[in-house]
Amino acid sequence: MKHESNERTSFDKSKSFEPKIVAFLCNWCSYAGADLAGVSRFQYPANIRIIKVPCSGRINPLYIVKALYNGVDGVLVSGCHPGDCHYISGNYFARRKFALVKKFLEYVGIESERVQFSWVSAAEGVRFAQIIDKLTNEIRKLGPLTYFRKGSTCKGDQT
Repeated sequence: MKHESNERTSFDKSKSFEPKIVAFLCNWCSYAGADLAGVSRFQYPANIRIIKVPCSGRINPLYIVKALYNGVDGVLVSGCHPGDCHYISGNYFARRKFALVKKFLEYVGIESERVQFSWVSAAEGVRFAQIIDKLTNEIRKLGPLTYFRKGSTCKGDQT
């Protein structure tokens, strides 16, 4: 019996959809960039929920999968620019983990665009707002994540 993904086909674009997005931000750069965006009153969608972490390299890939499993439509992981990590090489570890997570998501049938990785410094409030705006628009186009909902089917299930 062949199953087809209903992630995009079941979404009615005529209805208003506001995605839920979780952002894992490193304490030293990306969180400070988000804070700068807020205190400077740069406009960006309010769809994001921020989780401050000590370093982007400390984010367990299971946190990303668990967030998607629990109903989030998109995930952002953001850390210091390469060479600027306060923990020397944490952002390089994060970049390697992130590449594997994206491949895993593609393998199981979830659009890899739902999970994004970025570098944002403490002085880049405008850039942070732009990244959030772009990510929110991309997730809106994809529609809600239905992969983990009861009764949904996936591409990888070929029984």
